[in-house]
Amino acid sequence: MLAIIRIIALFVYFIVVNAVLFLIYLTRPFHRNNVYLAGQFYSTMTRILGLKIDLRVSSKVDTEQNYVFLANHQNSYDILTISKGALPGVVTVGKKSIKWIPIFGVIYWLSANIMIDRKNTGSARNTLNETLDKMNKKKLSIWFFPEGTRSYGRGLLKFKTGAFRLALEAQKLIVPVCASEMHKKVKLNRWNNGTVIVEVMDPIELPEGMSARELAIYFHSIMSTKIDQLNVEAEKLDNA
Repeated sequence: MLAIIRIIALFVYFIVVNAVLFLIYLTRPFHRNNVYLAGQFYSTMTRILGLKIDLRVSSKVDTEQNYVFLANHQNSYDILTISKGALPGVVTVGKKSIKWIPIFGVIYWLSANIMIDRKNTGSARNTLNETLDKMNKKKLSIWFFPEGTRSYGRGLLKFKTGAFRLALEAQKLIVPVCASEMHKKVKLNRWNNGTVIVEVMDPIELPEGMSARELAIYFHSIMSTKIDQLNVEAEKLDNA
């Protein structure tokens, strides 16, 4: 019974949240803080799921500067959990097909997110050049899910190199954003589904002489270690 109530509540609340965001976005389309606002709104839905978010943001992150953000991509709950780690001035890079998703698609578009066609290699390269231009002109930070797909409990997947090519070209610091394990954590019939820890880490300078592929391996190791640490902490919080 609880699961049915939750599903209905989530659906209704999702419609309401997007309606409110749509009205706000009509007054400020493509504003640099629209993604941040959406993250704050969507994350409130975790209360319906009986899930707590422990957000930790490094004091060394300056929202007046622009960075390349890297986040682990676990499942469909990411829009409610790790999205809270999106800070002012952040936009994401996503697939063009997202804009065709009912309700959410137009919100994603009005949020000034950058859309790429992953099936068209030439187009993707052009998009990265356009991303760099927008990043500098509008002082935007770019949020990537470098795994390129949801992991669904398989651990942190191998990183693609697009985010690191952009970081090298722009010479911007990288900020890892890590969330503790979400795979099978939420059970709709369970009242309390515990805590997910989302940590926005210190900005990290690019090590000299590394290629994009080497950077992908380097930052994968950093994030994997941090996620393991957060998993232990989250488990302790759940068992307390």
